[in-house]
Amino acid sequence: MLISNYPALWTARYLENRYQNVDPVILRASYGKSPFRWGFDLKSFDLSAPQLRFFEEAAQFGIRCGVTIPIIDGRGNFAAMTFAADKPDPAYFRVADRYEQGLPFFASCFHTFVRCRLSGDRRVGGVLLTPREYECLQWAARGKSARDTGGILGISRYTAEFHLANVRKKLGVTTTRQAITRLAASGFSLPDKLA
Repeated sequence: MLISNYPALWTARYLENRYQNVDPVILRASYGKSPFRWGFDLKSFDLSAPQLRFFEEAAQFGIRCGVTIPIIDGRGNFAAMTFAADKPDPAYFRVADRYEQGLPFFASCFHTFVRCRLSGDRRVGGVLLTPREYECLQWAARGKSARDTGGILGISRYTAEFHLANVRKKLGVTTTRQAITRLAASGFSLPDKLA
């Protein structure tokens, strides 16, 4: 998934041409653990001819250099957060250097938030729930009983209880309150009275 505030034409071209397969920033981020600078004028990579063409094309859209923070989850998945610029401004890189230790934490928090909010991710503590299990847990987190949840979702109270029992089993907890705590830790916003 690509979330970008780059020019729409560049984003469309990037996806259409599958540039993630030659993008040196993505390739390096998939192996790296610490933030890094990039840009063909910074000589931060040994670039192949297709990669040089890629950077030259990106430069036409004002994307010439930047800082990328790899996000690697330990299960072989990775993401990256990139801050790009149209020129290598020393002040820009001084800020990146100054906060280098905090950038991975910031990027991981932002990635988790976005993943939970935009992708429809139903993972709680790394455990994938079914859509119905996740809905029942969300309503429980909002203070709804199994009867209320059943009414909201158009299922019986017993079916809502069944789904919550599955959630507790999958998460390895004994109470729905513990499951709600795990949901909150995964980025779901609890109402003030329950938080």
